[in-house]
Amino acid sequence: MARAKNYFAWQSRLVLPELGQRVVEIGCGIGNFTGQLLNRESVVAIDIEAGCIARLRERFPNQPNLHAFVREADAGLDDLKAFYPDSIVCLNVLEHIGDDVTTLQNMASILSPGGAIVLIVPAFQSLHGPIDRNLGHHRRYSRQSMTRTAAEAGLNVRKMHYINFPGFFGWWMNAHILHREAQSAGQIEIFDRFIVPVISRVENLMHPPFGQSLFCVLEVRTVQ
Repeated sequence: MARAKNYFAWQSRLVLPELGQRVVEIGCGIGNFTGQLLNRESVVAIDIEAGCIARLRERFPNQPNLHAFVREADAGLDDLKAFYPDSIVCLNVLEHIGDDVTTLQNMASILSPGGAIVLIVPAFQSLHGPIDRNLGHHRRYSRQSMTRTAAEAGLNVRKMHYINFPGFFGWWMNAHILHREAQSAGQIEIFDRFIVPVISRVENLMHPPFGQSLFCVLEVRTVQ
């Protein structure tokens, strides 16, 4: 999906308005999304892969507001409090982590009450198939399961809805009919060029009842 420019633009339109000025990005990869955050006060980018962090630093040299670290996604984050983050973004990463509740608790621990955790995760366990297994997905989420997970982590749900209605059918076909072990370049190109420009506008007006992914904004609870 790295070349799916329309899809990533759509993703950015959803995510960027929910973030503050001091952002922690968990699972930054080589910085495809990080580059869109560099107009903020500070960006802390972490990833499990040292090679990804090295590549990110090469792509964005001489950025005094960018701080990049190699870190396990489910590790403690207490030292990041020094950056006074007001929001965290974690895109298509949480599903790779065994203990998602503890990971969300670790995220919440470095934010002040009202701070936002913005997630995109794959939706519907019924879509789980060979591609998910090859990608290392432990699970896919529904609104109900994410609501439970957030509650267990002590977080409120500020916003949550499914995205990518047609992608649901494509992923189901890949999983249960074609038994694909990876997405094909042709599928991605057709989806990005012809479907995303239309469906992104439609879903901006009306959220679908189901979709390939789940977009959610969780909020650190205010202490009573």
